[in-house]
Amino acid sequence: MNTKLDYYKVFCKVAECKSFSGAAKKLYMTQPAVSQTIMQLEKELDICLFRRGARGVVLTNEGSTLYEYIHTALNLIDVGEQKIKESLDLVVGELKIGVGDTISRFFLLPYLEKFHEQYPNIKLKIINRTTIEQCELLKVGEIDLAVCNLPIEDTALEVREYFYIHDIFVGGEAYKKLSKNPIALEELSKLPLIFLENKSNSRQYVEKHMEKEGVRLNPEIELGSHDLLLEFARINLGISCVIKEFSKEYLEQKGIYEIRLMNPIPRRSIGCCFLKTVPLSPASSEFLKILETGLEK
Repeated sequence: MNTKLDYYKVFCKVAECKSFSGAAKKLYMTQPAVSQTIMQLEKELDICLFRRGARGVVLTNEGSTLYEYIHTALNLIDVGEQKIKESLDLVVGELKIGVGDTISRFFLLPYLEKFHEQYPNIKLKIINRTTIEQCELLKVGEIDLAVCNLPIEDTALEVREYFYIHDIFVGGEAYKKLSKNPIALEELSKLPLIFLENKSNSRQYVEKHMEKEGVRLNPEIELGSHDLLLEFARINLGISCVIKEFSKEYLEQKGIYEIRLMNPIPRRSIGCCFLKTVPLSPASSEFLKILETGLEK
């Protein structure tokens, strides 16, 4: 510890006890060691801090001025140490998570709820962004974790896969007949297609797969949310590319049908990313534990 900081702790204790011997007992030091410390501090500051008397010591004017500042400073140090302890114990703190609308609604909500139940004093800050934007926010420290669509190829990020998903195509009643038998990608590409906006990781993944198969996308409609993809398909505006696991209600109850492909799009996953070079905060580590434990069930 800094030597002068030790001197100031002794100085404050002497001022509070108004006695060298009393301060020595409180600090578990010998009285000569306390006296020597005060003499050294007075020498370094070139001022007299205490007036000695028969009943002990009292602060000089200069000593009183110094005490006001040093006492406050030491209290702030104690408060800071306590705040760190509380953070480690998950009593206070903040957890900033980046996530997209669809993943938040269909995947993340139960884990956020469980974390909040267990650690109600940890402030949750949820930032809605695309996967690409989340990765940038991680690198500048704006979020602690990104829960997003994979794959992500970025050497600066640690990536953990948690949940497999499948990209499928769906249509409404007008396209029901196409759901009876698998169709080729080339045949699909001639239909009116509805996709997410080009900046989405989901869209880019499907596009790359189709290009490998020699088929280029030319969507007639581009939308900003998964729910809209399903609704537009339901009212027969075209064939939407959606995530099967997040479309079960529509497939079972709302009159849309999966249009299967002869060559299905390979499965991908949802996962969590964070910076490799920055240690996870206690809150981040605990959230990942909750996520991983929940997915094991």
